[in-house]
Amino acid sequence: FISGYAVVAGAAERLVLGYDSFGNICGRKNAPVEGANLSGLDMTNKKYVFFLNSCSLEIQSLKISSLSLCVSSCPQQQLNSFEDLQNFARNNGSFLCVYNLNVSSYTLNPKAAQLCPTLPVPPSKSFPLFNRCVPQNPECYSKYASVLISMVNEMDVFHRILSGILAGRDTVIGLSVLALAFSLILVLAFRFIQPLLIHTLIALVVFGLLFVSGVLWWLHYDYRNDPSTELETEKENVKFLLGYAIFSTIVTVVLLSLIFVLRKRLQFAVQLFRIVGKIIGRIPFLLFQPLWTFLILIVFWVFWVAVLLSLGTAGTAQSTSGGQVEYRALSGICYMAWYHFLGLIWTSEFILACQQMVIAGAVVTCYFDRNKNNPPHHPVLSSISVLFCYHLGTAVKGSFLITILRIPRIVLLYLYNILNQKKNAKCLFNCCFCWVCFQKSCLRHFNQHAYTTTAINGTNFCTSAKDAVCILARNSANLASISCFGDFLLFLGKVFVVCFTVFGGLMAFNYHRELQAWVVPLLLVGFFAYLMSHSFLSVFEVTADAMLLCFAIDMETNDGTAEKPYFADQELLTFVSQSNKLTEGRKHRNTRPFQDNEDGTELQPMV
Repeated sequence: FISGYAVVAGAAERLVLGYDSFGNICGRKNAPVEGANLSGLDMTNKKYVFFLNSCSLEIQSLKISSLSLCVSSCPQQQLNSFEDLQNFARNNGSFLCVYNLNVSSYTLNPKAAQLCPTLPVPPSKSFPLFNRCVPQNPECYSKYASVLISMVNEMDVFHRILSGILAGRDTVIGLSVLALAFSLILVLAFRFIQPLLIHTLIALVVFGLLFVSGVLWWLHYDYRNDPSTELETEKENVKFLLGYAIFSTIVTVVLLSLIFVLRKRLQFAVQLFRIVGKIIGRIPFLLFQPLWTFLILIVFWVFWVAVLLSLGTAGTAQSTSGGQVEYRALSGICYMAWYHFLGLIWTSEFILACQQMVIAGAVVTCYFDRNKNNPPHHPVLSSISVLFCYHLGTAVKGSFLITILRIPRIVLLYLYNILNQKKNAKCLFNCCFCWVCFQKSCLRHFNQHAYTTTAINGTNFCTSAKDAVCILARNSANLASISCFGDFLLFLGKVFVVCFTVFGGLMAFNYHRELQAWVVPLLLVGFFAYLMSHSFLSVFEVTADAMLLCFAIDMETNDGTAEKPYFADQELLTFVSQSNKLTEGRKHRNTRPFQDNEDGTELQPMV
């Protein structure tokens, strides 16, 4: 409903391309507006907005009162007379007078002074952000810039965010491609070069964290001491840069401490991923599963941004007494935008949940197969068919739980600005925020185990979640340490992708400071980079979690005898035994790490 309404009521081209005083969007064909005779014109070749009195602009109700036209080019030299306007139109095909005034009448029509720009017309250049002709005369430019500064400062946060997204749309796309490249490199590294991975990855993560933190502090100092900072968006950039720098510094200190503490035990994570890599190698096309997820996410994100832009420009065109057109915004748009943002989180999590269920189903099918040398045919396609036929509701419920825990984080971040000056409230906020983040991290792993149990038993989400809790409760001491090291190494991989993508964004956006609320596009880039890296690296994460859960069930339902042999191979049994010796400090351990279930019923995967 929101998407359909936004597409019908909105016109994102107005925000991207600009429009004239008669309701024509520059750079495209237009539909006529009732009561406006000069509306509905073909402006395909006229891409720039030109104000007739650019040296004396006034702003009223967030709108520039001057008459504006769509022109094909901005005047590069000063035009001092109507003859100069006429010659410029004939030589360049750019008409600077009102559309219904013929070029031959520029010097003859007595109303030319009202229908043409105020003389002299200063030289101007096209401004890439809003496609405006900006005067280059120092006096005119200062007045023009002051009006735009006032207009942007009076805009609400929602429209400033839209302006920032549109201003950096090309950079955001380029950075998303960069995040994709980093994610692919990491996937190949985890798959083929595990021995060298741990040292290289840790070195790159440490370098990236220190470098990004240093750059953020430097940019904050540079922006704060810049005397040309006048726009509200630029002041917001300074505040957000300070927040980013503090957050990045805290994350850097925490991760460096964890890396130092766990540096010797991370070698077990490399052995884990070697085993996981062999399982992935036995499942055709499992490693390429994130590519399809990525394409689906890209299509959804493009659609989401398009709907967001349409919401931001939703309004009705109404003609005034002078034949001009005004766009009046519709009420309640901001509330619809928040609802739309909730849809971004839930749908993105749902797409990732579907990928996790497909991977878990394929791993379960191959694990509970006696003939390891001849794995089942097309396990990925089989898992996809089972997902769409039986378990879409499970993915919806799991992604909804993740979304529910994301909402308090957003609310707490909003309250942070209100409680920023109160020390006690600030301490309470930090405690609540850490608790919510911890709960969301635990819930994500809990969902993954529930998806695996669903793939094994074919039960619904609630039943699978209960079974997963029982299994993990009985074997938590054995599985926790193994999973912890692997998850931490994967998290370092995600940090690597986000760090270097954000660094690229800082360098790119720093060269475009004018009128850009680029902290929000940078935040979106970081969010998209994390989702991309999570989407690609989740192949290893979900495979490892599914393998360990299957291993726990295998140990409970079988005893290793000829009648009920284990599904696990000897390499996995040895690895689990060695890791448990390390974590529990035992000198001797049985090759059977888990207690057997007296029932001894052999479990078969659902097909």
